[in-house]
Amino acid sequence: MQEIHTLRSSRSSLQLRNILETFPDKTQTMKTAISIRSSLIAPCGMNCGICMAYLREKKNCPGCRGSNDNKSFSCRNCRIKNCDELKKHNMTFCHECEKLPCVRLRTLDKRYRTKYNMSMIENLANIKTFGIRKFLKNEKVRWTCLKCGGIICVHRGFCFSCGEQS
Repeated sequence: MQEIHTLRSSRSSLQLRNILETFPDKTQTMKTAISIRSSLIAPCGMNCGICMAYLREKKNCPGCRGSNDNKSFSCRNCRIKNCDELKKHNMTFCHECEKLPCVRLRTLDKRYRTKYNMSMIENLANIKTFGIRKFLKNEKVRWTCLKCGGIICVHRGFCFSCGEQS
């Protein structure tokens, strides 16, 4: 089985298997449980399901592909999400663009690598190489709290359910 490479891949295969067995899909009805859908993966490769704006209790963001309700100004006007190249060529993800990585994506990726130990470009490469299904499965494991099965917020580095640090 091919492994998806990530910056946060310090967990062993046994730990990852245990997470999936301990916290089955029955918890997905809770907001704090891992429920990652392809519609939550932004064109840039960001998993909106682990974003603090999506996870917050009040006026939570529906994700980049959702309606503009409750989105911040910067998210509504995101230059990557609203990229003319993506629209003109009807592309779903930036990895489909011949200009990858553009300056905007490189800048965003550098900030996320530095501040949050996550890479949009790496996410896009994994989506392209392994497909969206395998990427989503890996994201579920990657961002699941080992203590309670809740979601680890990429921006805060702790579980939104129990507060456990990642």
